[in-house]
Formats: sequence, structure tokens, C-alpha cells
Amino acid sequence: MERKRIVHTLDTPFSVVEWPQISQEDQDVILELLCHLLSPLGTHRRLFVTPSKGMRDRKRKRAQDEDPVPPTPELAGYVDVGLSHISRTLQTMSGKDAKPYSVVFVARSGQSSAFHCHFPQMVALASRSQPPEKAVRLVGISKACEDNLSAALGIPRVSSIALREDAPQAKGLVDFVREHVKPVEVAWLKEARAGQYLDTKIDAVPTKIGVKKKA
Repeated sequence: MERKRIVHTLDTPFSVVEWPQISQEDQDVILELLCHLLSPLGTHRRLFVTPSKGMRDRKRKRAQDEDPVPPTPELAGYVDVGLSHISRTLQTMSGKDAKPYSVVFVARSGQSSAFHCHFPQMVALASRSQPPEKAVRLVGISKACEDNLSAALGIPRVSSIALREDAPQAKGLVDFVREHVKPVEVAWLKEARAGQYLDTKIDAVPTKIGVKKKA
């Protein structure tokens, strides 16, 4: 006869937060709009930004250049790139002077989940300072999307991109994302806001007991 015992475990509200679900069709539209938005930044980088080869090379380059380099597109001040940079900014978004994000795009494939598993909770917490209709949206992108965004920005690799609120020329993209991507939902955060006492929940889980070996 199969032997079982009851194991008691504590349920915790601090479980993994689900990423918003996005259909493939919507993801394709978002990628097209995002690449179109970012392409002027990549064009400027390819035409006017030369990879540095040291201080002497920069001085010689400045001396040789006769025509001034056109200014970086205004959009550059509203776009952040990189997991670390975006994570730090999400932590400070509650500040009154911080320009909040409207959308955060994160590549979820091709790297360990340890690098991006914190984003759903961070985005949800950062959205507390925003009106519900302007809650920060989180969009998970695939490896193929990551390659296209790298080409659009003119940089070797893109792991994440964040758009700040009121980014120029970005209204169409942001409106589409807000219409088709739901805000991140964190159950324990809603319960904390309610301010109600919740009893500890103890789950009783039947567990098989192995057969004792004969001596």
C-alpha cells in the first residue's frame, strides 16, 4: 500500500508576478512601431558617432572635422537602454521630479530569467505614482525582436528599452500599447493597499513516503 504523510506549508503572497500576455499579432505591430520610432537614433549614430579609439584619436578627429555634427534627435533624451539603467530609474520613479516611463520593453529570451524576473514587480511599484490610465506598461519581447531593435538603434545588443512619458513622436506607439497591453497586476500589492488583516494560510499537502529498505 502506498504510504503518505501530510506536509504543512505556508502560502506566501510574494510569489512570482506574471508578465502581461501579448498576442503575436500585437507584438508584431508594437515592434514595427518601435523600430520606426527608434530608427532616427540609429541613423544618427551610424553617420556621426565614431567608435572611440582613444584620446589621441578623438583630438585628431575633432581637428580634422570641418562641418559640425548635427545634434542628437530630441527623442534620445526620452529613451533609456540597458537593464541596470532602467532598473535604477524604476526605483526612483516615485520622486516628484522624475520623468516617468510610459513603456518598458524587455528581451526575455536568450538570457537567464534572473536578469529580468524583477521587472514585473518593479514596474507595478513604479506605477503607484501614476494615474491608472498612465500606469507603466511592461512588454516582453522575443530574441527576434531584440535583433531588430539592435539594428534600429545601431548598437550591437539591446536587452531592454524604456520610453519616458511624452516622448516625441511616440504617441501612436504608446496609445497602442496602453490599449492592447494590460498593466502589471500584483495581488499582494492590492491587499497591502486595502489595509485589511489576513489570516496566515497553511496548506496541507499529501506527500508520498518512500518504501523503507530492508536491512
